[in-house]
Amino acid sequence: MASESLGMEAGAEKSEGLVFHPMDQFIVKPLFPKSAVAEDIDMATGEATVAYQGADHSVHLSADQLAYAADGKEVYVDLVAQGIQKVGMFTFTNSSFWMVMTVLAATALLVLGSSGRSVIPSRIQSIAELCYGFIRKMVEDVASKDALPYFPYIMTLFVFIIFANFLGLLPGAFTPTSHIAVTAILAMAVFLTVTVLGFVKNGAGFLGLFWVSSAPLALRPILALIEVISYFVRPVSHSIRLAGNMMAGHAVIKVFAAFAPMILLSTGLGLLVTPLSILAITAVYALEVLVAFIQAYVFTILTCVYLKDALHPHH
Repeated sequence: MASESLGMEAGAEKSEGLVFHPMDQFIVKPLFPKSAVAEDIDMATGEATVAYQGADHSVHLSADQLAYAADGKEVYVDLVAQGIQKVGMFTFTNSSFWMVMTVLAATALLVLGSSGRSVIPSRIQSIAELCYGFIRKMVEDVASKDALPYFPYIMTLFVFIIFANFLGLLPGAFTPTSHIAVTAILAMAVFLTVTVLGFVKNGAGFLGLFWVSSAPLALRPILALIEVISYFVRPVSHSIRLAGNMMAGHAVIKVFAAFAPMILLSTGLGLLVTPLSILAITAVYALEVLVAFIQAYVFTILTCVYLKDALHPHH
């Protein structure tokens, strides 16, 4: 029995090299994590205390940290990993940082890139003009020319989402649009905007959106109920679609990336798995580049559809 338990422990130690957590990349953390010196260390149990914001907190030290303490060195404890330093309402996080980078990138493209307004445009001006023409045509084709006054808002949504998606593909970056907290705010902003606009432009006539006058009279109340439910489900589907697609792709990439170091095992299986995992990462990454654009496009075109319903609610 003792030999079996020792074998199981050894197997667990060997398997630690293959443990991976693909969802760790979506954890929102303070951008500037703090640490504190461990005090009153109990070498037997590994328990210690740290002082943070005028209070003492109990922490559990790892074997490496206890070894440092045994050598008489100061042990610094990561307060974020211990759950002591938490994300508050005004905490500047990794998500906040990459949203700021997204705004700066969008500003560089649309403001600085087109500030010269050259007759023969530069590359960055050509990209800005192409983006402008693409979204303007989308608004005209989907929501009609009556929606052009709201073009700046739709353009802002598209540029923010597409830059957030693409910047999130950089190694070590964070993707704000993979979080429902971000996409839900964007979707609710669209939902409330088109709803208020619908009543402002049409008054009580906006309720005609839910009344299918072309259907048989007996079915109209049932269809009206279905239309109301589907209308209020819009922000849910609008936000989950974007967040789910961005999160899924990134998680799959990290799953395949976890198998790449198996070549270090110097076994036949490792020599086979590592090249396959690298090919899979390349393929999924290329797919993610396409998904990053498609999801920004889908979010924007749905916004145009909802805006059309607000401006022309009658079936």
